[in-house]
Amino acid sequence: MAGMSAPRAERLHRSLSGLVRAGRPLDSFAEDALSLLGGAVRHDVGCLATTDPATGLVTRTFKVGLPDHLDAEVARFEYEVDDVNLFRDLVHRPSPVGVLEVDTGGRPERSARWRELLVPQFGQAHELRSMFRSGEASWGLLAVFRPPGRAGFSTDEAVLVGRVAGLIGAGLRAALVASTPAEAGGWTGPAVLVIGADDGIVQLTAAGERRLAELGGAPGSVLPLPLLSVVAAARAFAAGRTHVPPRLRVRAPSGQFLVVSAAPLASTGAAGRDVVLSVEEARPPDIVPLVVAAFGLTERERDVVHQALRGADTQEIARRLYLSPYTVQDHLKSIFDKAGVRSRRELVSRIFLDQYAPRLGSALDPSGWFRPGPR
Repeated sequence: MAGMSAPRAERLHRSLSGLVRAGRPLDSFAEDALSLLGGAVRHDVGCLATTDPATGLVTRTFKVGLPDHLDAEVARFEYEVDDVNLFRDLVHRPSPVGVLEVDTGGRPERSARWRELLVPQFGQAHELRSMFRSGEASWGLLAVFRPPGRAGFSTDEAVLVGRVAGLIGAGLRAALVASTPAEAGGWTGPAVLVIGADDGIVQLTAAGERRLAELGGAPGSVLPLPLLSVVAAARAFAAGRTHVPPRLRVRAPSGQFLVVSAAPLASTGAAGRDVVLSVEEARPPDIVPLVVAAFGLTERERDVVHQALRGADTQEIARRLYLSPYTVQDHLKSIFDKAGVRSRRELVSRIFLDQYAPRLGSALDPSGWFRPGPR
């Protein structure tokens, strides 16, 4: 390949393959994957992020050289402005990679993101983007940049990223379930934040402040990009610009799964620009599909898992799915291998109890859900 030797490309593929096989937790996998990509596709500034496979909204970010104070602008240009190479468009390409200069026919100034964000605020002139798919879903994304005066990203570099995108997607998917959550904190009521038109916090509850801290934010500081993304998505959804629900499932650095939902406040003086966020502990209907998808199961294996989670034995699963008992056993063996367990009991624990077992026996809150004990 021009600009990229075959041995160098092979080394990148081999290194990423080893990283995926190692089964690393999310933080170390993402940081090492970004470092390996930086060695093969040189850039000074960039970001690798995880996404909710159901909505494509950002759940965690891992940055190199990018400031946090521009995150609100990043979210606005991604979800509220029509532009070239939006991530929601890249995901549908056979190779989910885009080079801004190539995809604008050598006229990057056609992109509002380039004119108003990349050049004047980031100080960057060249952009390469990619989605990281695995199976039927996308588990992350990449954006890397080069400054004016440097050569832009080549088609060969885009091809290289496209060749390893599936590997990185598989690694991000596996990393989602590579650790167990820490014990939940004390009960402090509903976690609600009201976000103003300037993307700053207008009001928040005590629990909202605690959840904000869990996601890496604090009152008076820039909201974490996942929250800014769902805020921007809520405004776009309300304006009819997108059909993506303003909701995401995110695994906090503590390992706990949370659900963030957003809705514009129509009665404000900011013409509906204020948005209310609610953050709550994820419940089984949210977590089970996400964790099952993270194991990389086939459609039929997912059907078998769903029956097993309902307590069906092998004969019942075979009857309900019109399979032979031997076929069910073969599917279960494959499922156990992918989930890293040896029995149905361990499988149920891996999918469900790792998140909720520490709370069993706890008091219930008024909604009937587990109330975390005092710290």
